[in-house]
Amino acid sequence: MFTLKEKTEKARLGTLKTQHGEIQTPFFMPVGTAGAMKGLTHDQILDLGAQILLCNTYHLHLQPSEKTVKKAGGLHEFVNWDKPILTDSGGYQVFSFGQSGRMKIKKNGVEFQNHLNGDKLFIGPKESIQIQHDLGSDIIMVFDHCPPSTASRPEIEKAVETTLRWAKECKKVHDKLCKKTGKSSLLFGIVQGGLELDLREKCLQELVSIGFDGYALGGLAVGESETELFRIVKAIAPLMPEDKPRYLMGVGMPNQLKKCVGYGIDMFDCVYPMRVARHGSILLSDGTTIRIQNNKFKEAHEPIDQNSKSEFGRNHSRSYLHHLFKAKERLADTIAASQNLSVILEVMRELREE
Repeated sequence: MFTLKEKTEKARLGTLKTQHGEIQTPFFMPVGTAGAMKGLTHDQILDLGAQILLCNTYHLHLQPSEKTVKKAGGLHEFVNWDKPILTDSGGYQVFSFGQSGRMKIKKNGVEFQNHLNGDKLFIGPKESIQIQHDLGSDIIMVFDHCPPSTASRPEIEKAVETTLRWAKECKKVHDKLCKKTGKSSLLFGIVQGGLELDLREKCLQELVSIGFDGYALGGLAVGESETELFRIVKAIAPLMPEDKPRYLMGVGMPNQLKKCVGYGIDMFDCVYPMRVARHGSILLSDGTTIRIQNNKFKEAHEPIDQNSKSEFGRNHSRSYLHHLFKAKERLADTIAASQNLSVILEVMRELREE
């Protein structure tokens, strides 16, 4: 259940209630794809201010499998995380891994090859929702068709039609499972339509007519320019139901978060802060970024970021982190990941305060 507390002309402050607690909006979800974030423990993530964890249906389905997780008591018990969890439906991964031609779209789902061993697999709306229920997710995403940013209009039109057909099926399966188990997981619809505003509006209107607990903008941050990204969000976000959470998938750069909160978005996720951390790009609390492997940091003995909310950022020097990356020590990833995630979560906290 979503409660809108305050709003400016476009930005919103609210509370999203789930089975495992309340989340203050707007918020950013750290991505723990297979139930963990590379380099950080759950306690460290919580200490930085995380309110929710995002995990991925596709990856957990392959390893260790939803059946194993269910036997363990569900994903929360399995990974020892007692706060909310959102699971991506797996649709993006299926289509992403299938771009090499090893994927076939059928009426009731997608046939594709396991990227780990080449086995033939099938996931559709029914399978995706069942997997997410077995995992015990708090927020479940519908299985959608996410076309590449380079897709033609006819391809995008077809993807929208498929997304809407599958969304209806997801809703039926979800409602049936909720009634059977007595659980109250939230189900979010995903708005597709590429860079075509009319198709985005059509998709949103039909999803609203089906009725979901929240609505996400999908199929962005997949190769389009930032200007195009902002154009779509600015136009579509205000059209999304005011009494439901609005989720922008795959966006997480600080300037993008600030801009899109101003457009009325409540929820974000992105691998960006963690991915660039592993390659030595360090986000700082003043809004700048440094490349810690650069030679100029070899003798830089000042703190990584003296104003950081991360104890790693405050208590370790730039020269030490430079050394760790050069020596290929795993601690480098931990320090960098903690610093970067702290910056993103602090941006969101400041936005909520504002």
